[in-house]
Amino acid sequence: MTLVDVAFGLAILVGLAGIVIPILPGTLLMAVAMVGWAAEDGGRTAWAFALGAVLLLGVGQVVKYALPGKQLKAAVPTSTMLVGAVTAIAGFFVIPVVGALVGFPVGVYVAERVRVGAEAAWPSTKAALRAVGVSILVEFVAGWAAIVVWLGGVAAV
Repeated sequence: MTLVDVAFGLAILVGLAGIVIPILPGTLLMAVAMVGWAAEDGGRTAWAFALGAVLLLGVGQVVKYALPGKQLKAAVPTSTMLVGAVTAIAGFFVIPVVGALVGFPVGVYVAERVRVGAEAAWPSTKAALRAVGVSILVEFVAGWAAIVVWLGGVAAV
């Protein structure tokens, strides 16, 4: 393992952290670092492993929207999700680092409270949070799978 491998590995770990804490585009950062590593090495083996890792990240992106999306549409209307998204974006700027994580559930709860009342708002909010949690978990697992493939490439090269 060279210093270049370590540098790209650190970028990949920062990307993995960006999946959980939505400050950075985590998956994109991981993919760019893996492709950069393959470009730096230049060999076919490196490119094959980088391509495999990036494909895993891509599959994770598709599944992260498809799997929780079905659950979410059944429990929470689109208008409520839009309010949650807007308050997440506002929260990101109002409260640095964790504002999006705070803004989304608050926005969903307020929108649902206005739509269906106080008693029925909490189950919808929990369903939205569960779907977001599943989405993050899917992307995180895909990120780790890509890291394992990338590490295999580092070992093989």
